[in-house]
Amino acid sequence: MPEKLKQMQAIFSEESAKYGVLPLDNDSFARALAARPSATTGKTIFTYTGVNAGINSSNAPNILGRSYMITAEVEVPQGGGDGMLVTMGGRWGGYGLYLLKGKPVFHYNMLVLAQYHCEGQEALTPGKLTIVFDYTYDGPGVAKGGTGVLKVDGKVVATQKQPNSIAFLQVADETFDVGVDTRTGVNDKDYQVPFAFNGKIDQLTVKLGPMQLTENDQRVRQLAFAVAND
Repeated sequence: MPEKLKQMQAIFSEESAKYGVLPLDNDSFARALAARPSATTGKTIFTYTGVNAGINSSNAPNILGRSYMITAEVEVPQGGGDGMLVTMGGRWGGYGLYLLKGKPVFHYNMLVLAQYHCEGQEALTPGKLTIVFDYTYDGPGVAKGGTGVLKVDGKVVATQKQPNSIAFLQVADETFDVGVDTRTGVNDKDYQVPFAFNGKIDQLTVKLGPMQLTENDQRVRQLAFAVAND
């Protein structure tokens, strides 16, 4: 039906021009890095209470390429805490801070290529506790490693040296969740979703340091933005 095809092509061209789709190109990298609307642009401190599930990655704290600190003020139930405190990502990459049979864990899934696991050796006592994961990035530069320190009420319970990290983009088809894990888990060996926390999250805070890019990284990033928005 060549005439119908021509008609459909003409409608596509008209609608594409109307809604800013044109010009079409296959520069997926530049488009992936392009800035998108976000309710959290410029924020460096994120605070949550209770359970918050299904937050889109564009509105979540972006820990890539920087130092960060996650602070969870929780109430651990009798019998030991279990469940997710906060996570971003899933089976193909991301991180999770959770309690596993009473023990605090920070797990980083490096795009399935590596798994970095930081776990306290003792189960937590019931009651109100503050769990912190403090990560120092080895920048400047993209995809660098760093060192994470896991603390409970100010006491260091584990440390983890991480040789590399995810570059540029958080896993786009997953979500940021507090108190539960939706979609897929970052560590199937430890838990299965939804892995809801069986205690109470009084407050969870994510504090971001500045992006640590080299001058060349910044030029590449700015060029990618310019190409995507041209």
